[in-house]
Amino acid sequence: MAHFAQLGSTNIVQQVVVVDNADCINPATGLEEEAYGVQFLERIFGGTWKQTSYNGNIRKKYASTGDLYDESRDAFIPEKPFTSWGLEEGTCQWVAPIDYPSDGAFYTWNEESLVWIHQ
Repeated sequence: MAHFAQLGSTNIVQQVVVVDNADCINPATGLEEEAYGVQFLERIFGGTWKQTSYNGNIRKKYASTGDLYDESRDAFIPEKPFTSWGLEEGTCQWVAPIDYPSDGAFYTWNEESLVWIHQ
């Protein structure tokens, strides 16, 4: 099964759907190709579609509703959780300005004081 994200007019993911692999096959080569899955979905729903994958090997991460598709990075980027967090370019994931503690305990981020708070 292949997974595709439908993008809105501002490249925000509207939904993610599953497509049978058979609907993504290039008839000339017999190989699965994104363009054929996109054509299949455009015929049914219209709109703009990008393939995504559970293991993150397509476009950095599995797309979720509300993610931004960044064309220049060819990646799905989740909504920024806090103003102080920065985007890690290699993974396109948001990271805190201070590393999460590695002691195995549970922490939450406090944006006001810019620290991890033990729970």
